[in-house]
Amino acid sequence: MRKSLLAAGLAALLMSSAASAQTLNVATAGDQNMVDYIKDYLGPLFEKSHPGVKVVAVGTGPGDGGSQKIFEKLDAQKKAAAAADFDVVVIHQKAAGTMVQDGLIKKYRDALPTGSLVTRESATNALGTDVSGYVMPMFHSQTAIAYNPDLIKNPPNNYAELREWVKKNPKQFGYNGIKGGMSGVAFVTGWISAFGGDAAKLEKGPYDAATKATWDKAMADLKDFNQSVVITPGNAGTLDMLNRGEIAMGPVWVDMFYTWKADGKLPPTMRLKLVSPGMPGQPMYYAIPSKTAQDKLAAEFIALATSPDVQAEGIVKRFNWYPGIDAKNLEGKLDQAAWNQLFADIPPDTLAANGKPFPIGPYFNDILETYEKKVAN
Repeated sequence: MRKSLLAAGLAALLMSSAASAQTLNVATAGDQNMVDYIKDYLGPLFEKSHPGVKVVAVGTGPGDGGSQKIFEKLDAQKKAAAAADFDVVVIHQKAAGTMVQDGLIKKYRDALPTGSLVTRESATNALGTDVSGYVMPMFHSQTAIAYNPDLIKNPPNNYAELREWVKKNPKQFGYNGIKGGMSGVAFVTGWISAFGGDAAKLEKGPYDAATKATWDKAMADLKDFNQSVVITPGNAGTLDMLNRGEIAMGPVWVDMFYTWKADGKLPPTMRLKLVSPGMPGQPMYYAIPSKTAQDKLAAEFIALATSPDVQAEGIVKRFNWYPGIDAKNLEGKLDQAAWNQLFADIPPDTLAANGKPFPIGPYFNDILETYEKKVAN
């Protein structure tokens, strides 16, 4: 009897503790490393500073499809007049714009202690949709030109110089066209921004279907350019051909580039160049669902996640991503070796000037369709 009473008392105590514990539910799109980052690093860090809070992370899958699942869940709960299951969501640009328009996420960044630490355009413009105040970048992934300095002493500074360099050095530049990875797509959209006319309009709109007709010369020049380059199998294919010395230069994702170097899959001498007028990258965003009952706690979580210390240790050192906040805010937070690795080739001011968003959705689709018709064929 005594044991039964003791067991019942213990069960009641556990139930009471569980009931009093506060759970912060975080849903993230992206690969498994996104879940691991929150589960193994960011969550425990937040729990340490918030006794009694438990952070639970769930992944919804990679790419825009993962963000779409978050959208569908929040949309269904809004229509059912139910509270949101998630307190913090990590989403892509495309979904962020839709969620703002549909009232699924709330405006919070202006009151965030770290909100003023980011000034990049993509913090306010998500592929043509104004998301000012609704999102805070977790990190930025960025494309750039990787090159072998043993073969190229003075790499091109801009797209025009690159075009001339390829004419003089045929089959030494490689990219994957628009198949097999976004590094090639990024190169193509950068080419249109450089040679196709109004680059700002591509990034911000408004959309005009007639604009694609003004790209004819730029696309014809790109078709001619392609005669002197190697078309690689994809993102990894470009890096692999650089490693084997089959090409001397090509567009890559910066985080993949550094990961390959760290794994010994690229020569340690390989370097990067972010050419003018710029190449695109894309952020992942932290956002707070409109129907969460824990918006204050969610904002505190995001403030920690976007603090200079956490951005330096978690985002830069652990994952080789560019920080979500402006890189200048990390000075003094990274040891010199880590700083040199990420910023020696592309310093913060160059990243701010030449790191561009992808074009808004309709222009992005037009570029891909026009490439297929006028360049790939």
